[in-house]
Amino acid sequence: MISGPSLRVVSADEFARALTYQSLVEALRQAFRGDITAPARHHHTIPRFGGDATLLLMPAWTAADYLGCKVVTVFPSNAARGAPSLYGSYLLLSGETGEPLAIMDGRVLTAWRTAAASALAATFLARADASRLLMIGAGALAPRLIAAHSAVRPVIQVTLWNRTRERADQLALELRGNGINITVSDDLEDAVRAADIVSCATLAHEPLVRGAWLQAGVHVDLVGGFTPLMREADDESVKRASLYVDTRAGAFGEAGDIVDPIRRGIIAQGDVRGDLFDLCGGKAKGRVSADEITLFKSVGSAIEDLAAAKLVWQALASKEKLCNYN
Repeated sequence: MISGPSLRVVSADEFARALTYQSLVEALRQAFRGDITAPARHHHTIPRFGGDATLLLMPAWTAADYLGCKVVTVFPSNAARGAPSLYGSYLLLSGETGEPLAIMDGRVLTAWRTAAASALAATFLARADASRLLMIGAGALAPRLIAAHSAVRPVIQVTLWNRTRERADQLALELRGNGINITVSDDLEDAVRAADIVSCATLAHEPLVRGAWLQAGVHVDLVGGFTPLMREADDESVKRASLYVDTRAGAFGEAGDIVDPIRRGIIAQGDVRGDLFDLCGGKAKGRVSADEITLFKSVGSAIEDLAAAKLVWQALASKEKLCNYN
């Protein structure tokens, strides 16, 4: 059992006081240019009645200052119980001594860093004038993705589509209360055709986004799938788009939207033009024309977790130091 006066528990509410999407996007940009080491994610299937669950272990460390590990469980059957599908905790430690510094709410950390990674990719891949965002899925990630994309692109209209209209209406009502111009659509095809950015965060195993619907200049952001059996976009989508991923190791091992079409010969690994290392390091150009269709597939990286945890820890320490000074 971890104990000691220096160990801090960081609650969900503290993230909002410590982070902005602009600051987190820039922290991730620097992380993908930096010296963070992130071994392959430990991915374990846990057989459960009603559907398999997943245990994820995600360690990472820098050359000197910090190390950390996230433990995540994904139980899709929890939805039937009215409970979240994902739980997680993040342990941040000193990279100098190994001393535990903080335990952070892993679900909130994951939501912030996942949305920020998509926004980071969008700074390279979405048109600079992209103003119409389609959000597919009305789960916990949806409001985060809407906020993150809006932080890096001039989004003025959000359309929301979800398999269950009631949940979409509920989320739309909440977001309107925060001043977001949002409508709910029952016609996914029309919504995709009208969007500048299509962000998809679901647990779908069958494609929702169809390549035939993608209009010139659209950017597709696929977030939900994290196993080789999950698909959010069809083969035509990946054939038509310029493909980018968060990390090649993750995408080629876990991302069904990439792994499945490669396995069947629809695309090849070489069709992936770059990952966030390449984009942030200047090795990949990203979008090259206004008419280009781009697609970003993320499965998550421990690099993102550590960068976000560091930023939270440093921001809270800075705020407390300022309060003590005053």
